[in-house]
Amino acid sequence: MLVTVNGQPTDVPQGITVRDLIERLGLEKAVCAAELNKNLVPHREHRTQTLNEHDIIEIVTLVGGG
Repeated sequence: MLVTVNGQPTDVPQGITVRDLIERLGLEKAVCAAELNKNLVPHREHRTQTLNEHDIIEIVTLVGGG
């Protein structure tokens, strides 16, 4: 199934959740925010919100520095 992740077309398995995608990206230890089709996905819904064909998802993490 094809979705767009942070602007890049990405093939993912059918039924993948936002949390599954975060883990696939190697970001499971980071604090992440997710936007699905221009709507914020609350953190509590990351494990239940599934992706559909042609969805557009943006995953952002906090980066420290100074």
